[in-house]
Amino acid sequence: MSYSLDLRQKVITYLENGGSITKAAKILGIGRATIYRWLNRQNLEPTKVERRNRWASCLCDISSFS
Repeated sequence: MSYSLDLRQKVITYLENGGSITKAAKILGIGRATIYRWLNRQNLEPTKVERRNRWASCLCDISSFS
């Protein structure tokens, strides 16, 4: 589950007004690394991850041992 765009914007606004990353993370229950990632993004929209095909990588690993 991703965080809402509204929450992301509130965190960024809080930080721009002099708030600390650690304090925001504790108050909102968000990891500091998550906030740092948001700060490095051009766009705060959540990123969509396409479904990963984990079996394909697993089968490649298995075939290398044969």
